[in-house]
Amino acid sequence: MPTVNAYAASSATSPLGPITIQRRELGPRDVLIEIKFCGICHSDIHTVRGEWGGTTYPIAPGHEIAGIVTQVGAGVKKHAVGDRVGVGCMVDSCGDCTSCRKGEEQHCLKGMVGTYGAVGRDGQLTQGGYSTHIVVTEDFVLKIPEGIALDAAAPLLCAGITTYSPLRRWGAGPGKKVAIVGLGGLGHMGVKFARAMGAEVTVLSQSLSKKEDGLRLGAHHYYATKDPETFQKLAGSFDLIVNTVSAKIDVDAYLSLLALDGALVNVGAPAEPLAVNVFSLIMPRRVFTGSLIGGIPQTQEMLDFCAKHHIGAEIEVIPASKINDAYERVLSSDVRYRFVIDAATLK
Repeated sequence: MPTVNAYAASSATSPLGPITIQRRELGPRDVLIEIKFCGICHSDIHTVRGEWGGTTYPIAPGHEIAGIVTQVGAGVKKHAVGDRVGVGCMVDSCGDCTSCRKGEEQHCLKGMVGTYGAVGRDGQLTQGGYSTHIVVTEDFVLKIPEGIALDAAAPLLCAGITTYSPLRRWGAGPGKKVAIVGLGGLGHMGVKFARAMGAEVTVLSQSLSKKEDGLRLGAHHYYATKDPETFQKLAGSFDLIVNTVSAKIDVDAYLSLLALDGALVNVGAPAEPLAVNVFSLIMPRRVFTGSLIGGIPQTQEMLDFCAKHHIGAEIEVIPASKINDAYERVLSSDVRYRFVIDAATLK
């Protein structure tokens, strides 16, 4: 089994550090990817620190992967050596259930295989993109179109599809008023997508400290949620609100901002349960729902959409030696708007 360099955590309390991990031998439908860049997602931090439970160590996280195909199995038809490709949050699924047949592999009824911290079909723990190479079955490898730089493309494989999917599902477009809660790694992508889809876009953030950025990224309006007048002024305004923050919010207050048949979609994943008064849903016929990522077809659609509209993530590229510092900066919201690891620094 090939051995590659990686950065991993050995426990929930230890910093990440250099390690070597094993990748499986190339199978007939496998693709070997030389990783060029990998984004840092808040999910990486939750997993590494055991905050979601069930983490097996050592763990090399990373599911925002962009790189180049360096070898393909004998049966591979979708990719060739030299292709620019990406890998997102999953690397396999059963392929047979109703969800998989619909191209919704993220909802595989037998459980999709996560890019890291999951058990693959070979029985081995999956290890993620904080590494120099990865082997993935061809069906879970995405094509990154020309026109998107690989470093700016990496976060699209999680932050991008996580916001693109609910915007598509709930019909963001011309004539629709869309609010994005939070202007972080997810939120800044939501603003770009909603604007490119033709919606009227509003950012709802705790303060106005990022207003200039929000407007530059495509928002038409920007309001501070710390100001109680915001909720009074915007009551009943929006067709769709996408909440990207991973902290507890007053769900009923945000539901009050929706118009009739409007939807509040949670993509942020706070550790605490969120309470909701059912009358906030019943009386004005509103929807409170959640969204994961998208399936492989929709993720490819998203990448093609980004190429067409010249969309990429706002990034800060760092060497592997700065990963632990980056984690602390993510937790203190000191990034605009996604850290991306230069995999060349792992060698």
